[in-house]
Amino acid sequence: MQVCLPRLSGFLLSFRLLSPALGFASWEHPILAKKRKTRRATMSNDNHQAVSEEDRVGLVNALKDKLQSLAGEHADVLETLSPAVGKRVEVLREIQNQHDELEAKFFEERAVLEAKYQKLYEPLYTKRYEIVNGVVEVDGIKDESSVETLAEDKAEKGVPDFWLTALQANEVLAEEIQERDEEALKYLKDIKWCRIDNPKGFKLEFFFNSNPYFKNTVLTKTYHMIDEDEPILEKAIGTEIEWFPGKCLTQKIVTKKPKKGSKNAKPITKTEDCESFFNFFNPPEVPDDDADIDEETAEQLQTQMELDYDIGSTIRDKIIPHAVSWFTGEAVQDVDAEIEDDENGDEDEDEEDDEDDEDDEEEEEEEKGKSKKRSATRQKKSGGEQADRPAECKQQ
Repeated sequence: MQVCLPRLSGFLLSFRLLSPALGFASWEHPILAKKRKTRRATMSNDNHQAVSEEDRVGLVNALKDKLQSLAGEHADVLETLSPAVGKRVEVLREIQNQHDELEAKFFEERAVLEAKYQKLYEPLYTKRYEIVNGVVEVDGIKDESSVETLAEDKAEKGVPDFWLTALQANEVLAEEIQERDEEALKYLKDIKWCRIDNPKGFKLEFFFNSNPYFKNTVLTKTYHMIDEDEPILEKAIGTEIEWFPGKCLTQKIVTKKPKKGSKNAKPITKTEDCESFFNFFNPPEVPDDDADIDEETAEQLQTQMELDYDIGSTIRDKIIPHAVSWFTGEAVQDVDAEIEDDENGDEDEDEEDDEDDEDDEEEEEEEKGKSKKRSATRQKKSGGEQADRPAECKQQ
């Protein structure tokens, strides 16, 4: 079941769930929802590029109203129950309300706890940054003064290609990183993330050393959420990259030969967009006026936004906290082990099913064998009786 949200300005993207208890397991772009369903009443505010706090409250209330209306659709089911069963269901609903209240407290306490530990993580991330970038040296490395050792140390300052290797080890991110991106990502020296409060959301920061590709030293990607606990994405904003001439990795120059018979014999050169990890900083946008957007375009936008958020959350939740495990490949092994366990679990179930089938077949064979024996015995008895009897006289 999908929930189509009222659209205020820009676009609102309802995320993977509104409540696990209600069974919402996916999200749908509002424009796509409008194309598929009856057009719903919308609230427009073209004078504002961002959703105001008042509008946020209105949106949350609209969501609650929507959920209540969905609950009302199931009221008929309750009316069909017998009085005794209905009473039991009412008690179950009261228990569910108690659970929901505890869950709300859990979300509040979790946010406080996460903020606390985020501060505790920071010194560790700082130490990691210093080692990766050769700012400090770790204990146990001998201080030898030979020319050969000094030259080697200078060549291997810190941990070369640390973040590039970590990013490429993740399946989601590896698909986004093109071969032509690799040299630029070798200049990546740190990745951080932080929560933002007004509006709610989070920001990713990518810190780069001076490089021949772009002027920026920091590239950011910010996700603005309507509600962080019940994630509803308002919009995503990325840094505009200041590429050096001829170094843009998100575009390529294509040279085409002129058509036969064409008066212009010179090759035609044009610039085209191309796949690149750095497209992450130029997220897809849904235009304010969606009247001319067809269903196919809306589906493409939804897919793009889905992938964009998946990349951002993967970097935040997996890469940053466990970067060295991705660098060494341990994180990949853990993922593979989980997948293997799942597959083994499925295989075990299949084997059990096969064993059950074999047992059933054996039982069937045994039953058939017994049936044949019984039949043979009956025939034998029948034949014996016939043999013992004197031949009947045939009537002339």
